[in-house]
Amino acid sequence: MQLVEFLAPHFHFVSDPTAWVALLTLVVLEVVLGIDNLIFISILTNKLPEAQRARARRLGISAALIMRLVLLATISIIVQLTAPVFTAFGHGFSWRDLILIAGGLFLVWKATKEIHHTVDPQDHQDTMVGTLQMSLAGAIFQILLLDLVFSIDSIITAVGMTDEIAIMYIAVIVAVSVMMLAATPLANFIAMNPSIVMLALGFLLMIGMTLIADGMGYHVPKGYIYAAMGFSALVEGLNMLARHRKKQGSGEGH
Repeated sequence: MQLVEFLAPHFHFVSDPTAWVALLTLVVLEVVLGIDNLIFISILTNKLPEAQRARARRLGISAALIMRLVLLATISIIVQLTAPVFTAFGHGFSWRDLILIAGGLFLVWKATKEIHHTVDPQDHQDTMVGTLQMSLAGAIFQILLLDLVFSIDSIITAVGMTDEIAIMYIAVIVAVSVMMLAATPLANFIAMNPSIVMLALGFLLMIGMTLIADGMGYHVPKGYIYAAMGFSALVEGLNMLARHRKKQGSGEGH
């Protein structure tokens, strides 16, 4: 009974239809924002020995959930991260800006490195041993770095959507749960389709540049980014369909 009385003030939105709309909108938004993180986790864990991949994905996504819940618990501090700490080039840089820039640079470096290994067969052979020997701890560390960047961006987005802390918690938990369910199918799909790897790396490169631009004060609407990603994925899907039909046709010809 005491527990119900304690929780009641935090869940008064249950009878408010507007709050339910805000919850649904925020859940969808958090799921969409999680796509960036999920692509990175899928590509990175596919570099591990097969026996460790599922575990790494679970640990990485679980860490993302814990990190976001902790950030929500310190939401008053997170909101202050948007306050400028110094000014340069006519732009006031906040801690959020600096974190986004650092995360963007890391993504650009990582995606560029992986693209180089993919397009240069000789170099790929030379570095294959080092790539396969990436430790589980090393993969989790890199996932945590990006989790921090995406988590802060996610929480600040949630704060801008609603004032209800309970709605934020529910949206984050649902979004990360969807990531957990989608992680293995997405990683397997990427692993089975080499051309998708390059497309995903291109997405990471674009996301990294977007984070840097956002941190520098040049906000790029997320709708444009996801529309470009959706269009590219559609074109690649048509290419895959064409290759599949061509392969079937050549098989029937023999």
